[in-house]
Amino acid sequence: MKTGWTVSLQFGISLHKKDLYILQLIKIFFGGIGNISSHGETKVQYRVSSIKELQVILQHFESFPLITQKWSDFKLFKSALELVKCKEHLTLDGLTKIIRIKASINLGLPSNINLAFPNIVPIVRPVAQRINNIEPNWLAGFVSAEGNFFVRVADAKTKVGKQVVLMFSISQHSRDADLLRAICDFLGCGGYYPRINRDEGNFTVTKFSDINLKIIPFFKQYPIIGVKSLDLSDFSEVVDIVGVKRHLTEEGLAKFVNIKSRMNIKII
Repeated sequence: MKTGWTVSLQFGISLHKKDLYILQLIKIFFGGIGNISSHGETKVQYRVSSIKELQVILQHFESFPLITQKWSDFKLFKSALELVKCKEHLTLDGLTKIIRIKASINLGLPSNINLAFPNIVPIVRPVAQRINNIEPNWLAGFVSAEGNFFVRVADAKTKVGKQVVLMFSISQHSRDADLLRAICDFLGCGGYYPRINRDEGNFTVTKFSDINLKIIPFFKQYPIIGVKSLDLSDFSEVVDIVGVKRHLTEEGLAKFVNIKSRMNIKII
């Protein structure tokens, strides 16, 4: 290339290989564009990289905007695509504009580009709109990707010497704290807890009555899909055990431990 660099754009979704069928459905939804391939030992990835096909992706997200801070990444990505469509990336000036965009998107610039372009000033990120409402089907899909259902056994002064602790949580970068607070308000339970010394925070629900009367009924009405649905099924079974206090018996605790052993593990 005249500039000594080449520019490539890509939209991708990576999932556990057990969720391959979800990526196949997404590919069908977008009219068969893009490709699906292995991504490491346990993941598969759906990728769209041609300029023509990326226009289909952009049109979709213009019609159905993202509501997390990833909306800002989308807007920056769109700007970079426009530069490539106009072939500005073939000039040093256009390449510099794209590098400024890349500096503000996702994880920023890799070390080799930082060394080659040491004076790059990142472009200002667009400010995402404040979340005013949560759509339940969107939330179910979001939890399919980002949510977690946890159960653990802790020592306690009970007949069996143990107690069961349940937790539903969603973790996100700290820049999406407002989104997690909006989810808290929408579900009417839980709270937002920033992680000390880390750029992330958690929406967490631990109160049993909230899990039993709000979280479980929500996902019965708006099911999640993929491998995460198996964790939800196991989690719901544990909630039923705790609800009738069977976890306070040796038999119930043994069943709980068996259920826990198959949850939240790396599925091969």
